[in-house]
Amino acid sequence: MIDGFPLIDVHLHVARLPTLKSGWMDWAQGFGDAAALARVYDPAGTVVPAAFDAYLAAEGVDVALLLAEYSPKVTGMQVIEDLLPVARHNPDRIKIIANVNPHLHYPLDEEVRRQLDLGAVALKIHPVHAGFAANDRAMYPAYEACQAAGIPLVVHCGTSTFPGSSNKFADPVNLDDVLRDFRNLTVVLAHGGRGWWYDAAAFMALANDRVWIELSGLPPSRLREYYAKHNWTRLTRRMIFATDWPGVPGIAANARAIKELCPDDQTAALVLAGNASRVYNLKLTA
Repeated sequence: MIDGFPLIDVHLHVARLPTLKSGWMDWAQGFGDAAALARVYDPAGTVVPAAFDAYLAAEGVDVALLLAEYSPKVTGMQVIEDLLPVARHNPDRIKIIANVNPHLHYPLDEEVRRQLDLGAVALKIHPVHAGFAANDRAMYPAYEACQAAGIPLVVHCGTSTFPGSSNKFADPVNLDDVLRDFRNLTVVLAHGGRGWWYDAAAFMALANDRVWIELSGLPPSRLREYYAKHNWTRLTRRMIFATDWPGVPGIAANARAIKELCPDDQTAALVLAGNASRVYNLKLTA
């Protein structure tokens, strides 16, 4: 809870440091809380589950979703198996999100189902780091697996500064085909169109009740500026709180700042937890 509001953070990276490229740590230390990293990682670069759970509790996080990522050329390998010990420590608070890369996994639908069997509650794809378009038909078996399982598809929708990124693949227009072809698939736009797609992302979320804006990596102080062309009251009700931890100074600080931007307490409750609970099929414990 944060100031009486349940809090769900749907976008955290908790990888084993030896599996990552050096740019990942530069990003984490440059934008995040170095002291928090030191508290939750052991000397070998592995997250200590109890320490991480305690950190989340201190920040007011009721549920945290940890992301796997298979992007060996850009950030490295955040394999889902490395997240399992962290999630098992407190499965009520800590969940995991699957990831597939069409250049590494085949058949994609089987890999999605394998990761779901490990406990994943959603699938994230990262076209910018993995180098593919979201509407590539090779990805359709993965989307079909998501639709059949009733889980959301999280899509990186924003620029990335990591060397090797292909930012042209962040354009949300690529998802038009996916939304048309998968009529029961929910899509979450991670980073909310960061860069030069804010308007496109906002339009999609306002026009389609299966599309959501996810706030990871977006400074709260600039959100009104980013989405200035759109009805703020309507758009906030389509938002889901997320931080992109560890690339954030503090989860609680971001949550409080987001809460103050909401037009009323009902909307704040939706942004901080209610929308995530609905979209990711999560249950908050009492």
